[in-house]
Amino acid sequence: MKPLHIGKYEIKYPIVQGGMGLGISWDRLAGTVSAEGGLGVISSVGTGYYDGLKYAEKQINGKPLDSINFYSTAAFGAIIANARKICGNAPLATNIMCACNDYSRMVKDACEHGIDIIISGAGLPTNLPEFTADFPDVALVPIVSSAKALHIIAKRWSSRYGRVPDAVVLEGPKSGGHQGFTYEQCTDPEYQLEKLIPQVVAEAKEWEKVGGHEIPVIAAGGIWTHEDILAAMALGANGVQMATRFIGTFECDAADEFKQALIAAGEGDIQLIKSPVGYPARGIRSNLIKLVERRAGPKIQCVSNCVTPCGRGKGAKEVGYCIADRLYDAYAGNLETGLFFTGTNGYRLNEIISVKDLMTKLVNGENN
Repeated sequence: MKPLHIGKYEIKYPIVQGGMGLGISWDRLAGTVSAEGGLGVISSVGTGYYDGLKYAEKQINGKPLDSINFYSTAAFGAIIANARKICGNAPLATNIMCACNDYSRMVKDACEHGIDIIISGAGLPTNLPEFTADFPDVALVPIVSSAKALHIIAKRWSSRYGRVPDAVVLEGPKSGGHQGFTYEQCTDPEYQLEKLIPQVVAEAKEWEKVGGHEIPVIAAGGIWTHEDILAAMALGANGVQMATRFIGTFECDAADEFKQALIAAGEGDIQLIKSPVGYPARGIRSNLIKLVERRAGPKIQCVSNCVTPCGRGKGAKEVGYCIADRLYDAYAGNLETGLFFTGTNGYRLNEIISVKDLMTKLVNGENN
């Protein structure tokens, strides 16, 4: 496997660990992945919960109050600094959702705290270069679900900011969490990753002519093995992004109960579910989902005001749960009320190993 180049940064192995919030990929996981030659990605979601809410200046009933505390600047800085202690000068990235209610601030916070690469999705990050103008060395990587989405982003960046993406993550419909597809498209053969890779690679090639540099395509969603990585690269991808499989590591920041919930899940337990933000989301059919179906879910009270278009809990009331509260429960290992996101292959997880051992399997094959 050839190194992956994103902007001025070289990643030894073309493996990006996907950002997982709330708190599933923070300093321990991201720092270790980068130290082992991949690209570790810190999730910016819910940083106010870091280190027992130590950095959340205001809170109510053990929850960060409003987005200023939910997306804590100080906690974000501490997470990045602690990851740096693990990975040193190796490239380190963060994932920042366009949908978060403090997007521009979080982008600027990441830059000021010394992040190398910003990966951004959950919407089209058409204004991302505006918020990083003072930090030209920070590489910018949008997440897209189609060639059309890449075209829209690259055209906007080129015309308004005079730049094109440094790389692009193409996320297919087998990923965990929120999908950039309708329910129907998630199972439609025409929208599967293997169909989309050549289309996005072709679009990226067109914008390379404009930007004057390579735009690597990083394939994501359903990648599980060494062979999956090679198959994606055979279709034209320069690398892959993997998230769910990294949950099965000692260094993953989630509670052990989260990891065991994934190990215990069968293939039929992983489903598309309704989310307060209005998009399909993939996760385990947990006790929470069963409670919501019976209209017996936990009380909904919007405290964090974390994302648009949930609208201070309006979306939560429509589907029966608060996504911020329930993702925190999953991170903390609460099996009763946690929302456990996973990709379609999550049921294949059967052991917890080190990031070092996982990277060896991914680079050299499962028997190595």
